[in-house]
Amino acid sequence: MAEKYSIFVTCAIIEKKGKYLITQRPPGKHNGLRWEFPGGTLEWGEDPRVSLKREIKEEIDLEVRVGDIFEISTNVYDGVKHVILLGFYCTYLSGEIKKQDIHDYRWVTLQEMKEYDITQADLPLIEALKKKEINLNKSKLDINI
Repeated sequence: MAEKYSIFVTCAIIEKKGKYLITQRPPGKHNGLRWEFPGGTLEWGEDPRVSLKREIKEEIDLEVRVGDIFEISTNVYDGVKHVILLGFYCTYLSGEIKKQDIHDYRWVTLQEMKEYDITQADLPLIEALKKKEINLNKSKLDINI
């Protein structure tokens, strides 16, 4: 039986005009060709925000400001690999997306995400974003009443 292990991963929640950036993992990697919020694995001793800024630059060549943590998700893959995913709000600063360590990318609404094969670890973040969007819409209704 394979040895069980955990990894910490960070991801960026980048929103632009009601759409969120998702990236497609390269073929041949774990979860190859599945979609996720961009980010990557923390190196030992690395600060999660520093890691995320580095990963976004390495994967898609964007400069971002890493903001507050939005949500934490965990998922066990194949009964062996435990992924702890830290999702952060990020603000785009500069750059044009380049497919350096991704297969593809899309800007999609929360509703459109159901059309993509999203990784298991990212699904709870999407659900949390949907709940937040619903609560924001309810708040706007309350203000207008």
